[in-house]
Amino acid sequence: MLENAAPFDGLRDRAAGSTSGATWQDPRMTTYDERLSAELPRLQSLFGRIYGDAPSAASEFDVLLQDLERSWNDRSAAMRALDERHEADPDWFSSHQMLGGVCYVDLYAGTLDGVRERIPYFRELGLTYLHLMPLFLAPEENSDGGYAVSSYRDVNPELGTMADFEALAAELRENGISLVVDFVFNHTSDEHEWARKALARDPLYEDFYLIFPDRTMPDRYELTTREIFPDDHPGSFVPLPDGRWVWATFYSFQWDLNYANPAVFRAMANELLQLANRGVNILRMDAVAFIWKGLGTTSENLPEAHLLLQAFNAVCRIAAPSLLFKSEAIVHPDDVAVYIRPDECQLSYNPLQMALIWNSLATREVDLLSQALEERHNLPEHTAWVNYVRSHDDIGWTFSDDDARVFGIDGFEHRRFLNAFYVNRFDGSFARGVPFQDNPRTGDCRISGTTASLAGLEAGDPSAIDRIVLAHSIVLSTGGIPLLYLGDEVGQLNDYASLDEPGHVGDSRWVGRPSYPAERYADRDDVSTDPGRLFSRFTRLIAVRKRTRALAGGRLTIFHTHDPHVLGYQRGDVLVLANFSEQARVLGAERFAARGSAAVDLVSDRSFDLADGIALAPYEFVWLQSEA
Repeated sequence: MLENAAPFDGLRDRAAGSTSGATWQDPRMTTYDERLSAELPRLQSLFGRIYGDAPSAASEFDVLLQDLERSWNDRSAAMRALDERHEADPDWFSSHQMLGGVCYVDLYAGTLDGVRERIPYFRELGLTYLHLMPLFLAPEENSDGGYAVSSYRDVNPELGTMADFEALAAELRENGISLVVDFVFNHTSDEHEWARKALARDPLYEDFYLIFPDRTMPDRYELTTREIFPDDHPGSFVPLPDGRWVWATFYSFQWDLNYANPAVFRAMANELLQLANRGVNILRMDAVAFIWKGLGTTSENLPEAHLLLQAFNAVCRIAAPSLLFKSEAIVHPDDVAVYIRPDECQLSYNPLQMALIWNSLATREVDLLSQALEERHNLPEHTAWVNYVRSHDDIGWTFSDDDARVFGIDGFEHRRFLNAFYVNRFDGSFARGVPFQDNPRTGDCRISGTTASLAGLEAGDPSAIDRIVLAHSIVLSTGGIPLLYLGDEVGQLNDYASLDEPGHVGDSRWVGRPSYPAERYADRDDVSTDPGRLFSRFTRLIAVRKRTRALAGGRLTIFHTHDPHVLGYQRGDVLVLANFSEQARVLGAERFAARGSAAVDLVSDRSFDLADGIALAPYEFVWLQSEA
């Protein structure tokens, strides 16, 4: 890696003349030229730092500039208008009006056209952001839930066509809903055209992956890398039929891309830009921590990974300026945060908050969650968390051992307790989760399951609904974009039968990915049912959030309740208090001496005199706003 861009001297001059005959009177090209002029020095510098010593770097960069111009010319008027709106309001995604939903197309709606038919419901719920889980062409069985992509330009034919995808994107945009899809950034399926050509020893594609003739180099790399899915294969490499070895961090059918090859950068830039031009607003950058490899390192979270993301961002600012990146880095909290920058990933999942919400529900104590909100929550300007109670994936206990030690908690033993609690191996547990990558000998595993099953609804626990709503009240009030796993708002339960389906055997995460719960949605307006009670409380919270400007943005200030069971934080003039225990808790008046005495709970419309202190029922929360 070089620290300058010397190999690219002169490319800026060539770029300035690359408008294919367009004159200065053409506002489209003037806008493009302005963006190119503003971003080219940054892109040039980043490309030089990453690839300066690569023989083909200069030629690949030159062709990349042609690709960007062609992509901009292909961008529709509607998407350019969106570019202008979002450039004028760079913090649009931090609005208190934002509400996200996530689902699998096939499980939730059958097809892309089925998703379009659910748009009236999305509007009813208040969605402004819809994340459709992997929907591109993938192997029928060994697909890792769609994360083994065989083509970034073709939809899984069972879901529809790319024309259907573009039509859905347009209709979502017309209804004020941003479309989010996964961009599997680290690897492709072994059935991808690039992989097939690499296997056939095509000289243009052999270097698209990290392929070695024997075990010499794999053995050296594996001295410092870790096994991600040891149940699938040992180490980081898998054998090919011809005796060679290919890097596969995750499943054996997912081959890692070789970003040390500048041709891979250019190829992937074209893939993400064509998705942006089809109407995608946000790309979830999958497995960003693993994209750069280094001999003698863990090959995780290396500096070049950040340079690559910054370079891809510069590409987008030129040719698709409204496209945002969302990082997916389920790693140490300190490593998660370093990907969140306006010039890298503007959005990021908040796995620490998610894990610590579940920790607080299990322990009934809020110390780790309060600490995380105080020390790790606030982000740089023009960035935001995506806060969630659970995802399509498993729950990993990603808190820092050093953070836990502050409270006298042994991180290893505490994770063992949480694993036992959430898979019902702990006496008195309300949870009905399923272990993923289970090692009974060490107690190490991760947790699969729906929110309702993990919170006690499957077990018939009388406090389950209160727990579900309490957990979501945190993600709806801490800022950024709150994200609901669609179906959780009506209490969908684990789907154990899914494990019998082809391709799902041995992957317990499918238990937490149930099909559309039609009967529960049919009951959502009947408050005598569990789905109705949940839905009415969800929609109330969403409505309150959308009319409360103090909940915009992402910054918060911790409010020390001095009660181990009650979480407190302030968002502007709104004070949030949340009781995570089955017992009523009383906060004395002295806790509120710095605030006015009169306050109203925005959720229940109840008035409080803080001079009397506050009593919180089991699992009760309040969003208190001072009254004049």
